[in-house]
Amino acid sequence: MDITLRPLRREDARAIVTAEDDATVRFLSGGRSTVQGTEEYVDRLEREAAEGRSKRAFGIWADGACVGTVDVDPQVTDGLEPGDVNIAYGVAPWIRGRGVAVRAVDLVCGIVAERNLGERAAIRASAENSASQRVAEKAGFTFSHEMRSATDVDGQGKPEVLRVFVREL
Repeated sequence: MDITLRPLRREDARAIVTAEDDATVRFLSGGRSTVQGTEEYVDRLEREAAEGRSKRAFGIWADGACVGTVDVDPQVTDGLEPGDVNIAYGVAPWIRGRGVAVRAVDLVCGIVAERNLGERAAIRASAENSASQRVAEKAGFTFSHEMRSATDVDGQGKPEVLRVFVREL
């Protein structure tokens, strides 16, 4: 399977919304996405990039189809050390378990290193999301620590317990 990344575009919105399921909502987006809302998110990222913010989002493409997203954000500090770059990802349920997320994380780590965005890549996975923890480990990340988030909440509105994994760049 050919896995590639490309900067997220407005045209990707429908595929991204189609790829969303309950797990994506719970562990990544925090709410059901719409095509219009996703297009507005892409527009906002472009405006923020023009203003010098460094968060970037990429579509994950498997054999020519957009099957998810991966983003990098050096400005996330909750539970991270200075120089860490947060990575977040989600892939469509019909393609999970086939190495797509692992390959996407590896590719985005290359982008982070190439652009010199930080010293380490970091994945903050919910303690309840064993699949995301496995992706981190398979992508060469090591467990750093567990923490109660100051910014992320669980389904009951309580601070999310996150497991932090890191990888040198």
